[in-house]
Amino acid sequence: MDQRQRLSPLTITLHWLIAAAMITLLIVGLLMSRLEIWPLYPWHKAFGMLVLLLTVPRALLRLREGWPAPLGPTPPLQHRLALLTHGALLACTLLMPLSGALHSAASGHGINVFGLELVPLQMDPAHPGEVLPFNAAAAEFGETAHELLGYTLIGLLLLHLAGALKHHFIDRDAILTRMLGR
Repeated sequence: MDQRQRLSPLTITLHWLIAAAMITLLIVGLLMSRLEIWPLYPWHKAFGMLVLLLTVPRALLRLREGWPAPLGPTPPLQHRLALLTHGALLACTLLMPLSGALHSAASGHGINVFGLELVPLQMDPAHPGEVLPFNAAAAEFGETAHELLGYTLIGLLLLHLAGALKHHFIDRDAILTRMLGR
C-alpha cells in the first residue's frame, strides 16, 4: 500500500516497467511508421498488449489508493497540474494499446501475442498477400486515435520528466527518490 513517504514496491515496479515499455514502444512505433519497418509490427502489437495487461492493475491500484500526497507544501495550481498530468498519462497508457488493437483488428491485420491469436487475420481472397478490413471506419478511427495519443503521450512524458527534474534539482524534495524506492 502506498504511503505519504514511501510507495509500495508494486507501484514502483509497475511505474518503471510500464514507463520503459511505453517509451520503447513509442520509439519503435515512430521508427516503424516513418521508415516502414513492417516486420516490427507483430512485436509492437504483442508488447503493446502486455503493456495493457500491466496498466490495468496499475489503474485499479490508483483508483483504489488515490494519488500519492505531495511531500511538501505545493501551490494548488501546481498540484492540480500534476494530478491532471498523471491522470492523462495513465489514460493514454490504457488507450494507446486499445486504439492500436482496434486499428489492427478492424483493419483485418489481426492481433497475435507471441503465438496466441486473439483476433485472426482476414486475408483478402481476391488479392493474395493483402488483408480485408472487418470495419474500415473503426480501423481508421483506431489508427487516428493511436497516432494522436502517441504524440500526446510524448508531450505528457516530457512534461512529467520536466516535473520530476524540477522537484529533484530545484525544489530538492524527495519526489524522485520516493519513486526510486528510497
